Amino acid sequence: MRIRTVTMLGLALITVGACSGSAATTAPASASAAAANYKLTLIQGVQGDPFYVTMACGAQAEATKEGVTLTVTGGNKWDATVQKPVIDSVTAAKPDGVMVAPNDSKALLAPLKAMNDAGIKVTFVDTQLDDTSFAQSVISTDNLAGGTLAAKTLAQLIGDKGSVLVVNVDPGISTTDARVKGFTDEMKNHPNIKVLDVQYTHDDATAATTITTATLAAHSDLAGVFATNVQNAEGVATGLKQATNTTVKTIAFDAGPKQIDDLNAGIVQGLIAQDPYGIGVAGVQQTVLGIKGQATTKTIQTQLAAITKDNVNDPTMAKYLYKATCS
Repeated sequence: MRIRTVTMLGLALITVGACSGSAATTAPASASAAAANYKLTLIQGVQGDPFYVTMACGAQAEATKEGVTLTVTGGNKWDATVQKPVIDSVTAAKPDGVMVAPNDSKALLAPLKAMNDAGIKVTFVDTQLDDTSFAQSVISTDNLAGGTLAAKTLAQLIGDKGSVLVVNVDPGISTTDARVKGFTDEMKNHPNIKVLDVQYTHDDATAATTITTATLAAHSDLAGVFATNVQNAEGVATGLKQATNTTVKTIAFDAGPKQIDDLNAGIVQGLIAQDPYGIGVAGVQQTVLGIKGQATTKTIQTQLAAITKDNVNDPTMAKYLYKATCS
């Protein structure tokens, strides 16, 4: 694995190359300007999340460019039992191809394998299954590297000492599991920092607020928090504001509008931002190539960046700021 990092805290940008099979750091060229009017569906990890809204914007832009029809759907919460009926419904509709962010790396194997067996080309975007053998492509951020970057950045912010809290979604999600692993592995290199037990919120911002408040009360040496996604970041920020705590430093994954507001307000000190728009573009490209029977790129890892108050307005960071709408 090749990782190139440009600065650490101020303007950090990671580009990741080949990990398995063939890989690309940016979206490949258009599948075909003369593609038939294929029908594609994007199944978001959860509706309304700025990360997936931005992914849908990229997918729609590329679908328009390719001359294919895109439908966007998803569950209203991050839950495999909620997403399974959505997957089954899409399979019954028989689109030509599907881009999907599975809510669980194991529990959704059977319905997604059934989708593939029905002749629908399946591409994983953002999250994936443990078994990716039938996927046209697996497109995501290098989340392990992102967790590592989060740990290094937070350690620097807290002077390499104190307790830190990790607020995660649920175990069994490929992306956030990798972020936590990258974070905790890197923190082993910082002996004066104690990583508290990982706390899970089920993607509920209110739960993240409660956890943050309780941890502040129980650990007077709490120096930092790592929130692994948008919902957790929002909940942690609320907990810190309610406690009027100005000493705990927070690093969060993702860069939705609310996270940028919290960054500018000094509530969050750093954001590890992904490129969901690029994931959406590449998802459409690879799925169309698969439908056409052409070679696909089996693994694509998109870029990420560390955004701080100092660089948030830098034009090079614009692609990493998530959208609330596509307009």
